[in-house]
Amino acid sequence: MSGNPASPVLQFVLELRVTIAPTIVLGEGPLGMRRTVPITGGAFEGPGLSGRVLPGGADWQYVASDGLTFVDAQYVIETADGVRIEVRNQGVRHGPREVLERIAAGEAVPPEAYYFRATPRFFAPAGNYEWLNRAVFVASGERFAEVVVVCVWQVL
Repeated sequence: MSGNPASPVLQFVLELRVTIAPTIVLGEGPLGMRRTVPITGGAFEGPGLSGRVLPGGADWQYVASDGLTFVDAQYVIETADGVRIEVRNQGVRHGPREVLERIAAGEAVPPEAYYFRATPRFFAPAGNYEWLNRAVFVASGERFAEVVVVCVWQVL
């Protein structure tokens, strides 16, 4: 290996505010407690990209006994000019048990009190948003009682 490789650069793309319904517990599975969180709508905005989150998606989760949560959200966003883009956002959330209990109870918890990171993948049709298909993205999340806030950056 030659020298120190350069760190990737991140460029902010958008913030999603995803509204959610109450969690549906599905029971135990091979990786822990299975549950799903229905997505009811929302909105997103960023430089050159804004619109709404369509209802009908969901976040499928496995929760380990120590509270480590694997998230796999699938939903559709619609841009202000009417283009529909599929999103699949996979990641992890974990933190001290008492913090996770406060989140589960619907309390607002500072995002620095727990870890919530993901790697969104976009599936856009040909046209103005096709560039979303050709990049890697990372995200940080915040969980509230009725909304999940996800900030997304492109890895340059």
